[in-house]
Amino acid sequence: MSMARRELLQRGGMVALSAALSRFAQAQPVGSPQGAAQGAADHTIRIGNGLVELAPDRIISTTTYNGQFPGPLLRFKEGQQVVVDIHNDTDTPEQLHWHGQTIPVDVDGASEEGTPFIPAHGMRRIAFTPGPAGLRFYHTHLTPGADLSGGQYGGQVGTVYIDPKNDPGRHDREVFLMLKEFQPVLSRGGDMDMDFLAPATRVKALEEAGEATMRASLAQGMPHGFEVGYSLFSINGRMLGHGDPIRVNAGERVLFHIVNGSATEIRSLALPGHTFEVIALDGNPVPTPIRVPMLWLGTAERISAVVEMNHPGVWVMGDLADDDRARGMGVVIEYAGKTGKPKWTKPPSFKWDYSRFGRAAPNVQAPDETIDMTFTKNNAANQGFNEWRINDVAFSMEKMQPMFHLRQGKRYRLRMRNASDDIHPVHLHRHSFELTRIAGKTTAGIMKDVVMVGGYQEVEVDFVADNPGRTLFHCHQQLHMDFGFMALFDYA
Repeated sequence: MSMARRELLQRGGMVALSAALSRFAQAQPVGSPQGAAQGAADHTIRIGNGLVELAPDRIISTTTYNGQFPGPLLRFKEGQQVVVDIHNDTDTPEQLHWHGQTIPVDVDGASEEGTPFIPAHGMRRIAFTPGPAGLRFYHTHLTPGADLSGGQYGGQVGTVYIDPKNDPGRHDREVFLMLKEFQPVLSRGGDMDMDFLAPATRVKALEEAGEATMRASLAQGMPHGFEVGYSLFSINGRMLGHGDPIRVNAGERVLFHIVNGSATEIRSLALPGHTFEVIALDGNPVPTPIRVPMLWLGTAERISAVVEMNHPGVWVMGDLADDDRARGMGVVIEYAGKTGKPKWTKPPSFKWDYSRFGRAAPNVQAPDETIDMTFTKNNAANQGFNEWRINDVAFSMEKMQPMFHLRQGKRYRLRMRNASDDIHPVHLHRHSFELTRIAGKTTAGIMKDVVMVGGYQEVEVDFVADNPGRTLFHCHQQLHMDFGFMALFDYA
């Protein structure tokens, strides 16, 4: 590591820590929130440093939950209150975000909304009613900036499954998969591969503006902004070929719950000779479950899909990217009675189109108000990192001022216009939204909390302002949100 890069990482880490301590000093006193049960907690989470054995010769030190990666699977019951004790055994104040749940700001786990920090070497007890039912997850919500050892670059990721009150159970068993990379490094950015998204329609005006801005920056001698790459890849904390295979029986219907726990990466997944019947996106049942040959998940997206085990053998379920799969992004599927070297074959070409899971005849309720958002990139503008803006404003962690003001009970449409060539997996806290228009194609009925907005594309989503309090909106790509790509909503 060069001296310049060491200084950059140290400076970024100190900035993040200083900001965290400043916000912590203003946070509420630690204690049980109003209504929290007394006595033993239902679950206990300990944040601390630990070792993760990705493979016998690949043991890394990182921050984890309960000394393991992934963090423990937490199963809640829809509508039944839970009490969780969160212990922070590190030297830095922490946040634990309950991604995808419609819960109050005091437990959501985002300091931008006002959630109190979990103090260094301290504890916070929280109580909330889980929901909606389905696949959710939990993760840290700090702002590491240039410190690639902090935030979601580390091992603070775990799965939550909220059992519904009424579950049809059209499967024989469940398997939970957490996709995650380790050993991040900085590199100079390039174009992101995005030819897997459909529709591929771009908005000409957005493309012309974005390309002109980038050309002007490069012409002035600016390098491409920093991006993050990885050298180690894992599913459930183990590299491909290490750890136990997933053992199945011919004829079984296995429900895979898949979480993209990456800090920055879009992931794909295929199982040769099999198809995935997608039944839920981000934990929410889709109107039209269909079978697809592969899956694509933006950062923080989740997919629940049933696979009929009807092609006996020993197979590799893995990422389509050969390099990533070779460095660990895969897991072995082994049928009973079958042995031999796991096989991988490239699946047929396939485009990922959210609308195929929606209703064929959309009947979308008109919104009370439409909020226009334009996403732009200032190349390498912040100490060599790209600065990201929403409506020409980069989010300030010092000011944390709301950009958009909502009225409780109203239906809002977010019209998102991406004036960059990057794919942005955007996330809205404490709410689910309905996809209404994807790159010019209308759809309905698909409820999510993260959606990939393609380069130079437009996406529209609707949500109801039914969970009062400050609400954070951001790109879930850690490097983007840390350098400006966030905005706050508040309720009037």
